[in-house]
Amino acid sequence: MKFSLIICTYIRPQSVLQLLQSVEVQTLYPDEILIIDGSTNQETESILEQNQFQNLQYFSVPAEHRGLTKQRNYGVKKAGNAIDVIAFLDDDTILEKNYFKELIQTFVDNQAISGVAGVALNENAWSLAEPNKKYDSYRYYQWEGYVYKEGQRNVVRNYLGLQSHLGPGRMPDYSHGKTCGFPLNGKTYEVDLLIGMSFAFRKKVLDAISFSSYFEGYGLYEDADFSIRALQFGKNAINTKAQLSHFHHPSGRPNQYQYGKMVVRNGWYVWRVKNPRPSFKAQLKWHLITILLTVIRFSNALTSSKKKEAFTEAMGRTIGWWSLFCNKPKINS
Repeated sequence: MKFSLIICTYIRPQSVLQLLQSVEVQTLYPDEILIIDGSTNQETESILEQNQFQNLQYFSVPAEHRGLTKQRNYGVKKAGNAIDVIAFLDDDTILEKNYFKELIQTFVDNQAISGVAGVALNENAWSLAEPNKKYDSYRYYQWEGYVYKEGQRNVVRNYLGLQSHLGPGRMPDYSHGKTCGFPLNGKTYEVDLLIGMSFAFRKKVLDAISFSSYFEGYGLYEDADFSIRALQFGKNAINTKAQLSHFHHPSGRPNQYQYGKMVVRNGWYVWRVKNPRPSFKAQLKWHLITILLTVIRFSNALTSSKKKEAFTEAMGRTIGWWSLFCNKPKINS
């Protein structure tokens, strides 16, 4: 099974180099690596000229193709005709040695699976449940012999009966699902949503649908949107053996106010892609949870060490929510 790796990047030369160095030692190596660079300088190009990698092609995209979704679509068009799977990685990730071996094996083992993602080791907060220990169900989520300590927002949702009734990676009809990920138990799980830092699709999916033009620039939740639309071609799955680390490089990200607006507006958009005609109850729960999370961020402006960031994000969420009543996002077909 031939596969291509697409790395979209923007002014992160050292991050790209570190990722490629982890690709270089993989037990299964990509048949092609496409660097899709939206940088406004030549630093990434220069560092790749100084450090050669097998099967690598570099593309500096013009201004009209900058932005994550545009660069991903640009990269897909550059992939070879003989490619079976296209894998995407954020430029600030570093892979474990068997990442691609496990990723591709998931496709080989199950023809019904058309999208696969891995898990970030440094973001995984699951631990084995201690025998004979009783865990508070409002503060801990137990699943398959593992336990996950809930954050503030989920504890409050648990107490208010607003928590998702589905497992991780699944989107309920009111959209706000569990964000705890999966324990590192070596299993593969069927999901609705894949995470863009690390996902791959059969090329037939990417030949049929593109990443949405609605998500400009930073493109928050563009991965969720694509994952949902990809379900028409098969199942999505997360393989907990496909492991990497994600370091969330601070450059290229929006300010907290814009991020807050995107959380709400893009979240509404993705919800309606999955559920175009939700019930009144589902609509009520979506809005209640959105308001609750905004209130929690306002409270963080009093209690957290990053008070300004919390307040400006909360203001962005507030404006984003009010804007839905007069200017709803238009769902692209």
